[in-house]
Amino acid sequence: MINDLLTRYPALKECENDISKGAELITNTFLNKNKVLICGNGGSAADCDHMSGELLKGFLSKRSVCDENVPEDMREYLQGSLPAVPLTSLTSALTASINDLEPEMVYAQLLYGLAVKGDLLIAVSTSGNAENVYNCARLARSLGVKVLSLTGKSGGKLYELSDIAIRVPESETYKVQELHLPVYHYLCACVEKNIFG
Repeated sequence: MINDLLTRYPALKECENDISKGAELITNTFLNKNKVLICGNGGSAADCDHMSGELLKGFLSKRSVCDENVPEDMREYLQGSLPAVPLTSLTSALTASINDLEPEMVYAQLLYGLAVKGDLLIAVSTSGNAENVYNCARLARSLGVKVLSLTGKSGGKLYELSDIAIRVPESETYKVQELHLPVYHYLCACVEKNIFG
């Protein structure tokens, strides 16, 4: 699958190794029964929702449900799911945090309430310098939560906090976002294949 990605988006060749490591990190998080939390702003917030949607149900394949805890008559109507929480979609908690706390701490607050050691934060920032995303990553490191960042070429401040940083080779916001989409589609497809076959 990586060859297909790089054929369609040759600019991503320079971050091939980090993309592969990112897929492995996400896979291991789920195999260890942990969850993924995702945050970003603006267009990157939309990417967070999109990414979680590809993980919470079948993406490229229908994922069978064999869980004996699920009633047998429901299994054919459900699909295998991977726990991925877009912090961007917790509207009431987000707006309450913005109203009552410093806006730069909004994602850190949500991470603090939801994360446990061994979870993974996917931090999306085209510049790598969004303060609320950076603060979330700082807290993640303190809590034993690994950090996978998706940024532009420089990596910004997020780079130093990341276990793995996928820095796509663009600097202009919309161009970075144009490369983030195929990267996270690849990550989701690879994780799905690794876990569900």
